[in-house]
Amino acid sequence: MNYNEAFDTLKKYGQEHVLDYYDELDDSDRKELLRQISMTDFEFAKAGHDNRKAEKRGIITPISVTTVDEINSSKEHYMAVGKDAIAKGKVGAVLLAGGMGTRLGSDKPKGVFDIGITRHVYIFERLIENLMDVVNETGSYVHLFVMTSEKNNTDTIEFFKEKNYFGYPCDYIHFFVQDMAPASDYEGRFLMESKSRIATSPNGNGGWYLSLKKAGYDKIIAGAGIEWLNVFAVDNVLQRIADPCFVGATISNNCVCGSKVIRKVNKDEKVGVLCLEDNHPSIVEYYELTDEMKNAVNEKGEPAYNFGVILNYLFKTEELDRIAAMKLPPHVVEKKIACIDADGNEVNPEEPNGYKYETLILDMIKLLDSCLAYEVVREKEFAPIKNKTGVDSVESARELLKKNGIEL
Repeated sequence: MNYNEAFDTLKKYGQEHVLDYYDELDDSDRKELLRQISMTDFEFAKAGHDNRKAEKRGIITPISVTTVDEINSSKEHYMAVGKDAIAKGKVGAVLLAGGMGTRLGSDKPKGVFDIGITRHVYIFERLIENLMDVVNETGSYVHLFVMTSEKNNTDTIEFFKEKNYFGYPCDYIHFFVQDMAPASDYEGRFLMESKSRIATSPNGNGGWYLSLKKAGYDKIIAGAGIEWLNVFAVDNVLQRIADPCFVGATISNNCVCGSKVIRKVNKDEKVGVLCLEDNHPSIVEYYELTDEMKNAVNEKGEPAYNFGVILNYLFKTEELDRIAAMKLPPHVVEKKIACIDADGNEVNPEEPNGYKYETLILDMIKLLDSCLAYEVVREKEFAPIKNKTGVDSVESARELLKKNGIEL
């Protein structure tokens, strides 16, 4: 993209100010700015700003959940089906690892954080060890696609190389960078991080499949005959990855998607709830739950909306290809965004000063016809690390890991 093409693109969206300092830049910065403009999804940000009002929800009803007891009663069959699929190379995994360890007091990728006590135990290491459990069960390696971000891609790849991929074959680990979305002020004008760069942020966990395809990894998926992708977040160090029982249950129940869920500790727990919306699988965020929904009970007298998602999903790749062309709605998040002002001075706001735009994986679920709600025991599969101390922290994860026999 040359200057004139960049200007025409920006003019179309009323963002010509992005080039205000172009004449002051050296050749390297000019090339980088033009490259960023060429790769920016301006339509996405415009749609986000134009549709800032909350989306109107459809009719919400409870979803049938396959409970732990029901899973155990069919476990032998589910395991056989799942192991067969994995052994035949039909299952891949996608690790969403674009985040930084800021809330943990680290300026490195979240996955390199050390949670060990008497020895080094890194978050990435724990996840690879969890995946190795399945390799040992099935005798087959699983392709792992790791989504990074612009900010942590280099550090993540170098860390894996330094640790020799924690013993996992490097040919089965594939890194790709999440797409970024521009940030704007409250009027929709893009903020500038510097004179040569638009302020951007990752475009949300709903963009993972399009980013994977952009990296060309859909060819690996097709070539390897992968029919299912297990998508999971970096911060849960106890989760089972490419879990044969989960895979087998989803296949056996003729679902095109599966979601691991946990029983809520109470009706006000801050987790999204799997449900039906207009008879399609959907997720209602905790802040969207009405008092009526919180207090509703099913025919057994149990809470009707009692199962929270843990961001561990299994998708059929055919369905991912089908919905890939559908535009996910941009969600708007008010944030503090470091930028420069009209005079080119750096601004580090103490209060929110604009919007970031992102897509969410829960909107992918809504596009599907079926999703198996698969209950797991939270003490065995849910140890998220979001904070340094307190709830969902390094401290709480360590205690759960020790209870599950993991040496730290």
